[in-house]
Amino acid sequence: MVDNKVLLIILNLMVENRLDATFRALADPTRRGMLASLARGDKSVGELGEPFSMTFAGASKHLKVLESAGLVERRKAGRKQICTLKAEPLAEAERWLKQWERFWTVRLDLLQALVENQTREKPNA
Repeated sequence: MVDNKVLLIILNLMVENRLDATFRALADPTRRGMLASLARGDKSVGELGEPFSMTFAGASKHLKVLESAGLVERRKAGRKQICTLKAEPLAEAERWLKQWERFWTVRLDLLQALVENQTREKPNA
């Protein structure tokens, strides 16, 4: 039987790996543009590459990164490859970022209170 601590460590590593893949995919502006396009509906590989004046092979390379992050799914429709957005990894990344938003909000609120307190104690002369 596997210890619960071990299972938790394995789960955390899996989440970290998925987050790494998600942020790696989002690091490129072309891939972000492709995701924005897919948010409006399914597109073929050619349609996704067109706004970037990109060949099918170039678009396909970007899509492989998005697929490996679980952000895009491809399927065949006749001779075309149709891509669909899979937003679950984005939701996971948003949850991770939210914890840091809370962290910085608390810190910035404390800084603001400190500055306001110092301003009250030392009015401009």
